[in-house]
Amino acid sequence: MSATTFYDLIRKNKLKTYFFVFVITLLLAIIGYVLIQIFNWGISGYIFFALFIIFYNLILYYNADKLALSLSGAKPATVDKYYQLHNIVEEVAIAAGVPKPKVYIIEDPSPNAFATGRNPNNSAVAVTTGLLNMMNRNELQGVIAHEMAHIRNYDVLLMTIVAIVGGLIVLFRDLFFRYFFFFGGDRRDRKRGESNFIFLIIAIVLAIIAPILVFLIRAAISREREYLADATGAEIIRDPEALASALEKIAKVNLKLKTASEATAHLFITNPFLKDRLNIEELFATHPPIHKRIARLRELTI
Repeated sequence: MSATTFYDLIRKNKLKTYFFVFVITLLLAIIGYVLIQIFNWGISGYIFFALFIIFYNLILYYNADKLALSLSGAKPATVDKYYQLHNIVEEVAIAAGVPKPKVYIIEDPSPNAFATGRNPNNSAVAVTTGLLNMMNRNELQGVIAHEMAHIRNYDVLLMTIVAIVGGLIVLFRDLFFRYFFFFGGDRRDRKRGESNFIFLIIAIVLAIIAPILVFLIRAAISREREYLADATGAEIIRDPEALASALEKIAKVNLKLKTASEATAHLFITNPFLKDRLNIEELFATHPPIHKRIARLRELTI
């Protein structure tokens, strides 16, 4: 059997991600159409939803990175105190062909790291003190390369968009339930007869299954992007073993990240709640099992 190259892995993961994004976008479009039909809003409904989605996107687009850093308790890492970390970040940024991101430190013994930012020119890398204390230079370089891959691949922007779409779908579901079950709907709408009844049934089904599908798709995209970042990081520094060794060390530590939250868990290199230590790949998991990632890295050829 031929060896797997990082080019093969990158191509497969990108195709899967494009498919998931298409599905979740289609789901949002269907829900928007059904709601507009039920409420009988006409063309004004489409205009309202379009404007709402644009402003909603812009607000999160420009503030998602600040929110992630704040929620994680990240503080700027000074060059004097963290010279080696800055040096490695700069080296890997040059190798990746992206500007050096801002560097942050999280005071926590749990070994972890994450990248954030809407594009390579507005990005940041945060690492915990636990990670710095545990890794040798090559392993730290492997971790930083993984995070730099997220920045170069625009993964943070992608996951922000997916989160925005997921939030909109949940918001539309709540709007639908409140309108029909608390206010009983508009009487003129209920007189529309059979067509409205059909849309009502579709809306109820979507309201129940859509959020579940969104969470499943969001988790699947997150897992694929982790595999992709592993492969891209290996390509950047030409050393898959550096990250494989780092992940092995992280897997042996059973310390949850104190500042972790479900809102930012998908950003970290490993699950901050230790859920990726399981031997199975759960449907709602944001990270693949660590042992699978290590195995894939060691199967890669450069």
